[in-house]
Amino acid sequence: MESLPLTFEMVTVLGLLALTVFLFVSEIVRIDLAAIFVMVLLGGLSYVPGLGNLADPSMLFAGFSSNAVMSIVAVMIIGAGLDRTGLMSKVAALILKRGGTTEGRIIPIVSGSVGVISSFMQNVGAAALFLPVISRISARTEIPMSRLLMPMGFCAILGGTITMVGSSPLILLNDLILTANDTLSPEMQMDTFGLFSVTPVGIMLVLTGVLYFVLFGRWVLPSRRERGGADAGSGRSMQAYVENTYGLRADMFEVRVPEGSILVGHTLSDLMVAHHMYILGTSYRGNKIIAPMADTTIEAPARLAVMGLRRVVEEEFAAPYGLDILPELNVFADDFAQTQSGVAEVVIPPGSSVIGQTPIDLRLRQTHGMSILAIHRGEDTMSHVETEDHVCTHIGQVPLQAGDTLVVHAQWDRLTRVKKDRDFVVVTSDFPQEELRPHKVGWALFFFLIALGLILFSDVRLSLCLLAGATGMILSRVLSIDEAYEAVSWSTVFLLASLIPLGQAVQNTGTADWIANYVLILLDGWPLWGLQAGLAILATAFTLVMSNVGATVLLVPLAISIAISAGGDPAVFALTVAISTSNSFLIPTHQVNALIMGPAGSRVIDFVKSGGIMTILFLIVSMTGLTLFF
Repeated sequence: MESLPLTFEMVTVLGLLALTVFLFVSEIVRIDLAAIFVMVLLGGLSYVPGLGNLADPSMLFAGFSSNAVMSIVAVMIIGAGLDRTGLMSKVAALILKRGGTTEGRIIPIVSGSVGVISSFMQNVGAAALFLPVISRISARTEIPMSRLLMPMGFCAILGGTITMVGSSPLILLNDLILTANDTLSPEMQMDTFGLFSVTPVGIMLVLTGVLYFVLFGRWVLPSRRERGGADAGSGRSMQAYVENTYGLRADMFEVRVPEGSILVGHTLSDLMVAHHMYILGTSYRGNKIIAPMADTTIEAPARLAVMGLRRVVEEEFAAPYGLDILPELNVFADDFAQTQSGVAEVVIPPGSSVIGQTPIDLRLRQTHGMSILAIHRGEDTMSHVETEDHVCTHIGQVPLQAGDTLVVHAQWDRLTRVKKDRDFVVVTSDFPQEELRPHKVGWALFFFLIALGLILFSDVRLSLCLLAGATGMILSRVLSIDEAYEAVSWSTVFLLASLIPLGQAVQNTGTADWIANYVLILLDGWPLWGLQAGLAILATAFTLVMSNVGATVLLVPLAISIAISAGGDPAVFALTVAISTSNSFLIPTHQVNALIMGPAGSRVIDFVKSGGIMTILFLIVSMTGLTLFF
């Protein structure tokens, strides 16, 4: 086989490719900035005599309006809309409830769920969504986060291969195929892939990941606790914060009030003052109320969420009244998880309209969802709980003064609303400050299903289908337009759009054909499956040192050229590259791995240990799946 002549344009493109890889690997500048720089350089060089085929200056920025880029933008907005309604938190709560307390049950449930969710939203978004869930599970089960986050993260990456919208390379693939078709003869034209074309291979990969960690997790997963303990990254625990700052030693309990209890008819305020404790939640016949009004009367059978000294709750409250204390929170487990609620400090500013009024007068529980635990005034702290450090009093009857610091327990979404009230200054800042809109869950699901239905049952362009769903969420006020903009990872958008012209230059200048021809000379006599496996390994190597999007843009044209020269199916070779760029487990260069590395307290050696075997399994399973189904 004779080699193709190397032209000046090809040498220039090869130089740009080398520069791109160097910038990505060295990280001298951020990779999105590196991609923008290469795009600008490519456009400038196209004006040089003899380099006119590098890029069409009038189309240099067409990547920003490409189907792939707009699809990724829409997926991010749809994912943010579903999250804003609290729907994803409910899914996470269900997983937590079913997962039990054993690693062997938690890993497959969490990892499998993340894998499925990441097939319809960006895998880094799915992983970020489950980070607080993993933190909560770790705190309640005492399983180190490092042993839960890595399986979750790996399966989020694997889940991106289940559908054609699950990862950026697969979203991009059909656009690259259509671009390549422009340079191919009619008989060599490739068909694009449907939404679920790759699903069998993706399911095989996710199942492999789950089984790998279930069977071999005890040996390959790091066992150290992350820096800061199980709650690192999720805020200080309520008990520790209250005790360390205000000397209020307290634990959370869930108490069962049996039918016929003598407590029936008593108000929460009476019990809190009499027994020096706080009742932060009630549940009666399925009607659960967090921060109930102080004059609420107790009914039975019921559950109470009680905060107080263990000795007081057990000996002076539960025992005399025949109440049962559950070993752990059950009905209230999710409501009082640190991702949903916690302790905060709220200051009364000068000029506030609440000055001179008592918490009972203001009905703070009803109007703002705030349960006052203490009032800090000057050097004194007033609360229901009696200790040597502060005054024990009925704080609901204390008139508020300017400068008072209210120590409150509140749901984070309610506290976010309090920040907009000029009568209060919320001092606490390290809490999730996104206001959930559970009343919009119907609209969010409706427009998500609209987008999915258009993708499945129409020939409408993918980006238009997804943007229809995203626009519907904005019009129905699931998200505001500003929140939609904030949901988009613009660095990802610029990275992808800026690399598209480089991929086109590789194709248009004949550089892809030259590389393919050279590779075929080196691998002369290899069977088609050997060439396909070689491409998979090459894509794996590229995605470890650069973004998976960059690796896809650079290697898909090469894969198509190799397949045509060797007599293979160019679409399958291109799909091999797009799938293999998700094989990024060996080092923490993938966005998901970078996301979990800090909270898990993982080191690079942990990824090498766990990811090395996963990388090999990915290659074997993906090649087997592609052979079976394509």
